[in-house]
Amino acid sequence: MSEHYCIAIRLIDKQYGSGYIARFMLRRSTLITLLLAAGTLSGVAASQSGAWPAKPIRLVVAYPPGGSTDIAGRLLAEALGRRLGQQIVVDNRSGAGGTVGALSVVRAEPDGYTLLLAASPEVSIAPTTMKSMPYDPVRELQPITLVGQVPFLLVVNPALPIANLQEFIAYAKANPNKLNYASFGNNTSNHLAGELFKSLTGIDAMHVPYKGSGPAIADLIGGQVQYSFDTPPAVLANVKAGKLRALAVATSQRLPNAPAVPTAAEAGLPGFVAGTWFGLLAPAKTPRAVIDRLNAEIVSLLASPELGGAFSERDILPSGGSPEAFGLFIRSEVDKWKTLAAKVGIVAE
Repeated sequence: MSEHYCIAIRLIDKQYGSGYIARFMLRRSTLITLLLAAGTLSGVAASQSGAWPAKPIRLVVAYPPGGSTDIAGRLLAEALGRRLGQQIVVDNRSGAGGTVGALSVVRAEPDGYTLLLAASPEVSIAPTTMKSMPYDPVRELQPITLVGQVPFLLVVNPALPIANLQEFIAYAKANPNKLNYASFGNNTSNHLAGELFKSLTGIDAMHVPYKGSGPAIADLIGGQVQYSFDTPPAVLANVKAGKLRALAVATSQRLPNAPAVPTAAEAGLPGFVAGTWFGLLAPAKTPRAVIDRLNAEIVSLLASPELGGAFSERDILPSGGSPEAFGLFIRSEVDKWKTLAAKVGIVAE
């Protein structure tokens, strides 16, 4: 028997049961045709023969260039490409809170050549906040590893006549519904952070959704919106340049790269913790050998100065871990956002 024929038999046994081949007396040619039609044999054969990766890999980032997910994706693509000996091309596909890009990966061939660097909105938030999800992130995306986690900074346009968080809250209360806050899009992580902030402080403000962090920051600097919750990689350069003012970081510790910015608790708002995460996923049924290779390389890179150091310099906490641990993390995140959406009154749209 050829190697491809043996692979075909194992795959048929796994999917349909060991009696399937005998029951229907499938011929060798039928098995090969069946698996090629499903788009699985070529990927499995390549992974088992050690040929993967034999061509460039597409890394989908479901947001426009310039945001924190894009920054993390490009750092990962560069470092991982060197490890694998193949170019990794970042493909920015934004829209619908990240679900447009994620759907393109769900529909891709599960051959290891299309990957998704996801953030929380398209994987763990959308199942709660979208009425008609175009995919099931738990069933149709295969976890590889958690890549990094980042807290949100509350940043405001410096033209506002306030100097700290308490002054900002007082100003917002004195001007109900006159302040606008930007998000990555409807029902994304910083949209929910904004709603939680309103709930905790009792302010009234208008939500303005954008198609990612980059456009939102541009309008925040321009004064079209007055505040936002965003990640350090996306906003700290503008804070240091005086184009934005940081009032608080929504985590338990101050950021090494912004030591003057107090935590939300230090600024008078205990209990306000918010942020996002990045993780690598592949289409369901991607060969396990490919998943394991990617996991091993990325976990090693995250512990290295090459990628882990580059992340830390940008206040991204390098993560890592097994595919199984990442899968459990995603499920816990889905549960967390369901609880929060019910608490602040967000309904699926």
